[in-house]
Parts: sequence; structure tokens; C-alpha cells
Amino acid sequence: MSYTTRILLSMFLGISSGSLINNLFLDYSLVVFSIEIFSALGTIFISSLKLMVVPLVFFSLVTGVAQITDSSKLGSISIKAIFLYLATTSIAISLALFFSNFINIGSGAGLISEAKFVTPTPPSLKEVFVNIFPTNPIAAMANGEMLQIIVFSLLVGLGVKSLSSSENLINFFVSGNNLMLKIVELIIWFAPIGIFCLLTDIFSQIGFSIIYDLAGYFFLLIAVLMFHGIFVYSFFLYFFTGLNPIVFYSKLKEVILFAFSTSSSSATMPLTLKTAKDKLGVDQSVASFTIPLGATINMDGTAIMQGVATVFIAQVYGIDLTMTDFLMVILTATLASIGTAGVPGVGLIMLAMVLQQVGLPVEGIALIIGVDRLLDMVRTSVNVCGDSMIACLISSSENNLSQEIFYGDR
Repeated sequence: MSYTTRILLSMFLGISSGSLINNLFLDYSLVVFSIEIFSALGTIFISSLKLMVVPLVFFSLVTGVAQITDSSKLGSISIKAIFLYLATTSIAISLALFFSNFINIGSGAGLISEAKFVTPTPPSLKEVFVNIFPTNPIAAMANGEMLQIIVFSLLVGLGVKSLSSSENLINFFVSGNNLMLKIVELIIWFAPIGIFCLLTDIFSQIGFSIIYDLAGYFFLLIAVLMFHGIFVYSFFLYFFTGLNPIVFYSKLKEVILFAFSTSSSSATMPLTLKTAKDKLGVDQSVASFTIPLGATINMDGTAIMQGVATVFIAQVYGIDLTMTDFLMVILTATLASIGTAGVPGVGLIMLAMVLQQVGLPVEGIALIIGVDRLLDMVRTSVNVCGDSMIACLISSSENNLSQEIFYGDR
């Protein structure tokens, strides 16, 4: 049985078991105890993956930067990555606004409730830029501050590269990177068990019944996410690189399933990095920078949620949005994708910022929180596809993408 088949089987069994427990067996103490065990095992699996994120990003990025022969390429890669991430995010939210208005999902829904949503305080513009640069790299690694880790790793890589006799030091980081990848392989071997436990726990708590009241919002958001993740990314990939999108998605299927199951770009990052280099042919120097950066600031899936949610909440409350409001939503969500990078609850913070910007009641977020956990699984899958697609674009533009690996059987 192939690895992908085992992942799919574990997903099916987890969703089926969780839904069955939610509908029939929640009153049995033995079942409740079993759910606690599943929850613990799922949490351990996610924690094990997140354990590897910081050391893998550090060793991978230092190795990639130290091995770049032309230092000016680092600036070129950085500019391309940030521009492409912002471009795809603005396209994503524009699509969401267009389809939401066209289908008119919130009118007459009758869902206004007394529920309240406490808006988290977003960081100021000054804090955003200051917090990119670490005062203590060890603290940044301990807290998982990815932008700070990227900056520190870049500095270490440039420092190693500038040394006159750096071959032994580079070999150390290469060996460290290979060691991290081996440990990731070991953890991922247990993925089917971890995914089964995670999905059983999730669906035993929420089931599918919560979807019924928000069916229009739920299925429209799924449709826009799939349209962006399949057609927009395929267009970018084929138009700018000439690579076959079907091959791209076939190589990425394990990453997509993994992201769907974990709902975490960070937890999926080790597998995304490994797949980008070993199956998509992305150069080490490109993958080690663009994938961690994308997992931090690439918010295409979240941007689509914000666009659909904004129109849905406006229609539920009977508030008309002008063209100026739509442009403001696009601008705010696109820029906020960098401004709120690494902030806990980033999706809700960004949505609250967008709603406040166009004068919509922030309390409307309470209407959609119930289904957000399910939708987050699809959003994460779209985000990791975007990270990998942009890594391919940049590596191709730098003339270091291996087509032999991309079209190979690995």
C-alpha cells in the first residue's frame, strides 16, 4: 500500500469515526476517554512536527545562502518572493469578493445573533517592522518567530559565506540539514496514525451538522478556494515556467493531504521543503528561503476567507458595500498578510481589521466561527500549494530548477 493511499485511508477512517462518535456515542464514558487518547496522540504528532520546523529552517536556510555563488541573487529571490506572494493574495481576495457578490450568499439568511467577538489588537506598523529583527535569536527560536528566524539565518549564512576558509563550516550545516530531513522522514512515517487521531478528535467534537445553517457560505468558500488553488496556480505555473500543472499537483498530493489533516502550514513545512527539493526540483537556495517565508506571510486561503466572510456579513446585516469599500478590502487584506505574520489567531485578526476598515460589525465574525475549523483545513492546503508553486516560479526564473527531478518518477 502506497504512502498516499495510507494517508487517504487514515483520513477517511478518522472523519468517519469522529462523525459517528459525534452523532451516536458521545454519552458513553469509555468513548469520551478514547477521544481524550486520540486528542493526546494527535497533539503529540503535531508537536513532533513543529519541533523540527525551527532547526530545519535554520540549517536549510544557512546552507542555501552559504552555497549561493552570487550574493546579488539573494536580493533578487527576496524581491520576487514577496512580490509574488502579495500578487497572489490580492488576486485571491478579488476572486472571493467577485463570486460572493455574484452569488449573493448572505441575503435573507436570518442569522443575526447576540453573539459577541472580542477583537484582538493588531500590532502597529512600527511594531511590525521592528519585530522582524531579533534582539535574541535563541528567544526567537524558542517562540517560533519565523520572520526573526529567517533574518538571523540569512545573517549567519552570509557570515559563513564571507569567511575565507568556510568549507568545513558549510559541511557542518549541510550535515545538520541532512540530519533534520532524516528525522522528519522518521516522524512522517507515523503520519497515518497521527492523522487518524487528529481527524477523529476534530470530527467527534464538531461533526457535520454545523455546516447546515451556513451551507451557502461554507460551500462557496470551498469552491473559491479550489478555483484559486487549481486554476489560478496552474495558470501562473504554466504561463511563467511552462511546467505541467498536472505533474506539479501529482508530486504535491502528499503535502496537500498532510496540510488538510493538520490545518497548519508550519507543521507541514518540513514535508513541503523536502517535496520542493526532492520532487519538484527546486534549488536548495530558493526552497530554503521561499517555503519558510511563504508559510509565514502567504495568506491566499485566509484572504479568500476574508473576502467571502466580508460580503456574507455585509449581506446578513443588510449593509451595501461600495466599490471603494471593495478596493479597501483588497488593499487592507493584502498588506495585512505581512503585517500580521506570525501573530496567533492571524485569520480572525485580519478579518476584524478588514471589517473595521469598511464599517461592518465585528460581531459578525461570531456567525462563522463554528465552521472555521473545517474551512481552515482547506485554506491550509491552498496555502501550501501557493508556497510550492511560487518556489517553482522563482527557481525557474533563477535557472536552477531541475526539470529532470520535476518530471522524474520520485
